[in-house]
Amino acid sequence: MFTGIITAIGQIESLKKINPQSDDLCLRVKIAAGIDLTATAIGDSIAVSGVCLTVTAIDGQVFQADVSNETLRCTTLGSKRAGDSVNLEAALKAGDPLGGHMVSGHVDGLAVLLETDADDSSTRMLFSLPTALAALVAAKGSITIDGVSLTVNSLGNLVVGNSAEQSFSVNLIPHTLEHTTLGGLQPGDALNLEIDMLARYIARQLELQQR
Repeated sequence: MFTGIITAIGQIESLKKINPQSDDLCLRVKIAAGIDLTATAIGDSIAVSGVCLTVTAIDGQVFQADVSNETLRCTTLGSKRAGDSVNLEAALKAGDPLGGHMVSGHVDGLAVLLETDADDSSTRMLFSLPTALAALVAAKGSITIDGVSLTVNSLGNLVVGNSAEQSFSVNLIPHTLEHTTLGGLQPGDALNLEIDMLARYIARQLELQQR
């Protein structure tokens, strides 16, 4: 379990096949500061750009995690390369402050940055929203983008070609832009999206009641 409050930006050291016969990858991430790997144990969880991964090895300030084919298919980790930066958060411990919202690290879909605009001292970002998730996102509710807990400003509709798409906007303060990878985003970039956990379970309950 996580909060969506990023404590470190890591750099991918390598992302290689576990073995020649497998599509699963072994990810190695270097951390300069923000997460103390001396206090991290093998088997602990770390969210990497919003994806919950299990630590399988530690070498100084580098940790290793296996990434399954399913995770590669459903998240942006499959498109990452050595040298890329990633948002990091260690798993929540009992008694830790819950500064963001409850985040599972289970990605629901991908959002694409459509545009950015200055909004006083902050930056407003507009993202696409997968239609299947639109009913689970609410204005002033919480959403997680690449592991970062954010508040939804507004929801909207877009017309792209002959099809209608959903969108949502968020505002990012300078601190968030500086201390996460979101400050380096460009229109067209895809990001990991996790909806509010409560919305996911309420939707499932309603689905079962309607059967």
